[in-house]
Amino acid sequence: MFSHIMVGSNDTDASRAFYDATLQALGGKAGMVDPSGRVVYMHDGSLFIVTKPIDGAPACHANGGTIGFAANSPEAADAWHAAGLASGGTACENPPGVREGSFGKLYLAYLRDPAGNKLCALYRMPA
Repeated sequence: MFSHIMVGSNDTDASRAFYDATLQALGGKAGMVDPSGRVVYMHDGSLFIVTKPIDGAPACHANGGTIGFAANSPEAADAWHAAGLASGGTACENPPGVREGSFGKLYLAYLRDPAGNKLCALYRMPA
């Protein structure tokens, strides 16, 4: 469904350390830096990119926005959360755990990255 997601950062080194740790906890690879200084993560044909804003204005996070990363298990979501906290992220929302709603039972873990972007690791619990 998605070709790419791009988030802004005023400190791409701090963001790279954070995303290298959290995305590797989900089975991804470390990011690479392109000639424009953007940090690029590739997985299963999709791209996740961290960049300083092209217009030169300061980066800011989307109020009400969340970027969700798929986890293969609750343990993977917990590892993602722990890696994020250890790499400059901050906890937000409720602690990691199962929530039930209109999409069924989901295991969710929330963080904010060093730039303030709200993230979630999501595992769909078996019915």
